[in-house]
Amino acid sequence: MTSEAVRITYLLNSGFVVEDGASRWALIFDAYRDVRGDIERVLASVKDVYFFVSHAHFDHFSPSIARYAKASRFFLSEDIRALSEAARFPTEKTVWFRKYDGWENEKLRVESFDSTDEGTSFLVETDGWRIFHAGDFNWWHWSGDTPENISFARNGFFKQMKWLDGKMFDFAFFPADGRLEEARDWGAKEFCRRTDTRALVTMHSVGYPRFEPDGKFFEPSREIPVWSPTEPGERRIYQKGSGFSE
Repeated sequence: MTSEAVRITYLLNSGFVVEDGASRWALIFDAYRDVRGDIERVLASVKDVYFFVSHAHFDHFSPSIARYAKASRFFLSEDIRALSEAARFPTEKTVWFRKYDGWENEKLRVESFDSTDEGTSFLVETDGWRIFHAGDFNWWHWSGDTPENISFARNGFFKQMKWLDGKMFDFAFFPADGRLEEARDWGAKEFCRRTDTRALVTMHSVGYPRFEPDGKFFEPSREIPVWSPTEPGERRIYQKGSGFSE
């Protein structure tokens, strides 16, 4: 039996909880802060809870998540392994990911991709769902940067997109960082253009207004639902084929 709806809860920055409708499993991404206690709630009610951390930046990773002994498994980017805090994680439950790694069992399949910053991005498949979390993978075009850096950022993004071309995701978490100003949505727009993403959740924009895609964001006939949370604890139900609802 597969689930046709999931509940998505925003933690902060790039942190999210994804729960299936029957509380059988939950995926927790980049949980560096849990302002409203959503992780404790999930651990108390959900059978299989999996943590994913894309890289070691402070706004994506908190070593405090190692205390959640009830977690089924921790999937951590290899760069975290160099930190002294890595020793806190239980060896038997921790999987270390380099780029383009894979892991699976009878319940879960995980694949990693490269980032245009530190660490990895993740594709998670479970219970009939394909979910992508970009981590800090993005087109990081900074206004006022040197031509060399601008070119390097663009080339790195487009090189990685070749690995993602045409892939289907039921929904994807992708940055729309307000610090990039006019380039805020360049990466997300190109990502949606070149993948078969059925819904988009934007992230990595703490302190900026809620992102709203303009009329040129989608190609003709390829518009998809978009949710851009701003406040910790915001939740949406995502129903396959129907979009987001409160």
